[in-house]
Amino acid sequence: MSDTMRAMRLHAPGRPLVWETVPRPRPGPGDVQLRVLACGVCRTDLHVMDGELADPRLPLVLGHEIIGVVTLVGDSVTGMTPGDRVGVPWLGWTCGECAACRRGEENLCRHAEFTGYTRDGGYAEYCVADARYCFPVPAGDAQASAPLLCAGLIGFRTWRLAGGDAPRVIGLYGFGAAAHILIQLARYHDQRIFAFTRPDDAEAQAFARRLGAEWAGGSDQAPPEPLDAALLFAPVGELVPTALSHVRPGGCVVSGGIHMSDIPSFPYRLLWEERSLKSVANLTRQDGEAFLALAPQVPIRTETRAYPLEAANRALDDLRGGRLSGAAVLIP
Repeated sequence: MSDTMRAMRLHAPGRPLVWETVPRPRPGPGDVQLRVLACGVCRTDLHVMDGELADPRLPLVLGHEIIGVVTLVGDSVTGMTPGDRVGVPWLGWTCGECAACRRGEENLCRHAEFTGYTRDGGYAEYCVADARYCFPVPAGDAQASAPLLCAGLIGFRTWRLAGGDAPRVIGLYGFGAAAHILIQLARYHDQRIFAFTRPDDAEAQAFARRLGAEWAGGSDQAPPEPLDAALLFAPVGELVPTALSHVRPGGCVVSGGIHMSDIPSFPYRLLWEERSLKSVANLTRQDGEAFLALAPQVPIRTETRAYPLEAANRALDDLRGGRLSGAAVLIP
């Protein structure tokens, strides 16, 4: 096996990724080395690339929706052997000792490390991950499975914070990778979905209706009736007061993104009557285990567009420009 690999690396925020030959990473005692089969392209990657998430490790290999095959295991790793297929998510390591970790809220660990942000990720032929933060995944279509590792997991956590299967009418703002997975879970629970897209994005609205949305329209439109919950996946702060205005008394708005533009001021009457506003931060390993067990029961079917690894900049540009239905996936 060669001691080098090809990777797309970020050297400075605001600059394109660079196609390079770099040393193949070696696993530490608690790590596994993976041959990357597929890596999803997430909007969080854009936030890192654009400098909206501060202080990334540089130079950096982006990517945190990784499906790979174990090629080497560290000395202290148990229960995992070469040939195993695993998924690697955004949450890459936690301390296990801080107050948040002791409360069972490892997603809020102040010392956490994140795949494709503070740890090298999957826009490469190989990567290294902490074995404790890898999920077993069955053999199958790696391209189809990759978006489950973030779009699926974050959508699932957002849905759970909104009440899980309790709300009957849910609005999804931003119909991209996360929403196209989540709508399948919601329909499995007989929930009604109203989908909000960029104004006049007829293609995305048709996509939402095809996947089971009862109504689909622009984010500048009102839904046919009040929402029990609104889930925001578009990183647009102006949508927060808009969503609150469409949620019934006692309903909630949950933001599923890691970054959002500033939220404008809004009148208190939009929050009054026991409406609530929440945000999702990262995920826990328990989220991953629960969602990945549930996904085949639904079953979740992702819609993806494959790009060669060296075309990562084009995939990111297509995501930025709203030219994707479903999710982009890089194939080394």
